Amino acid sequence: MNVLENLGLKALHKLDPEAAHGLSIKALQLGLTPAPGPTTSPRLRTNLAGLDLPNPVGLAAGFDKNAQALSPLSKAGFGFIEVGAATPRPQPGNPKPRLFRLSEDRAAINRFGFNNDGMEVIAARLNKRSSSGVVGLNLGANKDSTDKARDFATVLKQCGESIDFATVNVSSPNTEKLRDLQGKAALSALLKGVLETRSDLSRPLPVFLKIAPDLNEAELDDIAAVALETGIDGIITTNTTLDRTGLSSAHREEKGGLSGAPLFEKSTHVLAGLSQRLDGALPLIGVGGVGSADQAYAKIAAGASALQLYTALVYGGLSLVQEIVTGLEQRLKRDGFETVAAAVGHKRGEWL
Repeated sequence: MNVLENLGLKALHKLDPEAAHGLSIKALQLGLTPAPGPTTSPRLRTNLAGLDLPNPVGLAAGFDKNAQALSPLSKAGFGFIEVGAATPRPQPGNPKPRLFRLSEDRAAINRFGFNNDGMEVIAARLNKRSSSGVVGLNLGANKDSTDKARDFATVLKQCGESIDFATVNVSSPNTEKLRDLQGKAALSALLKGVLETRSDLSRPLPVFLKIAPDLNEAELDDIAAVALETGIDGIITTNTTLDRTGLSSAHREEKGGLSGAPLFEKSTHVLAGLSQRLDGALPLIGVGGVGSADQAYAKIAAGASALQLYTALVYGGLSLVQEIVTGLEQRLKRDGFETVAAAVGHKRGEWL
């Protein structure tokens, strides 16, 4: 991190977290952030469910909810970007304050509740993107929807022609009864509806499922079985957690989903468990607590074909992306792996 970026982060941390996030989007739009372009090499290049990624380090959903900063983000070093979540109708989300920094824990708690501009506005922005980078959309459901399962297919139908992949997000803890859709029967029906909608699109589109880190072993068994039965293209592990174990920040009891450093071990354990169950049948994307090259490498070693980060950027800035990508290549080279794919799962047993 350079001096200017460090000063900028310190200034942002003096503001309300949601206001600071809005300013960071504005800074991106004005070109005031690092833009080295995506780092790549034969060792870093990754195939994820048919997507050709320059490197396996992606931006998780939630940072650019409304697809407002696609062009600058595509130049920030990421191998792929996920925007959203998008819902059929615009919605304001939950009352403020709804985002909290837990600086002592290098974490955050949010209870946004899928605040977004709605699928029509987001689709229009996606249609205008000039970037050749890989961009996906996190699909969500409206809070007051009477058929949340149908909402996911509705958003895909509206936006599917303008994205490279879609993520079914049934794991946010901030929309009432959303996590109920992770149950075996409900999840199977939901995914089949989304995949039927995908079949009407003009080109193939990978569909991923994003799951919670708070699932028990039987629930993970069901997730793996449904994933294989329905034919989805991969699983993102994991979303935020409701667990508050070991936190020291004054905000630790706030309601919502916890992300950042405290989530690393829990999410990586879930990742390794799914990797064991699926045994290479589907690619996994590791998310949760990634804030360094060592942690990125650990996700791959536990079974991830690619990974995503978000909360670590609050503390490390966008230059962290380049640091992680460069460090990841060094670790792959050190251990004799010619590709990311060759390293996937090589230390899975340490996380089980």
